Amino acid sequence: MSETRPVPRRESPWGISEGNHRQPKAHRCNDRAEDVIQACFEGNPFKTVPGPFKLFWQCMRSKPGEEPTEPYTYLQLDPPRREVEVKLD
Repeated sequence: MSETRPVPRRESPWGISEGNHRQPKAHRCNDRAEDVIQACFEGNPFKTVPGPFKLFWQCMRSKPGEEPTEPYTYLQLDPPRREVEVKLD
């Protein structure tokens, strides 16, 4: 599962509301979606989009912690890693 990165906050025309609010958290498949968007601009989309889209779809259908670990096609990020539980008896 990819590490949690901060989500930038935007100030609305009314300003930032007062009070203690939960901070937004990026969806676990955001990087896969960004890879698909980047693929749209890398030559012929009919050839560049299917691979990243397949991994994005697998990510969206997976349970948290079971996301695909294949490397990103266009993003320069490290591929997601799974946390492996080691049980010592």
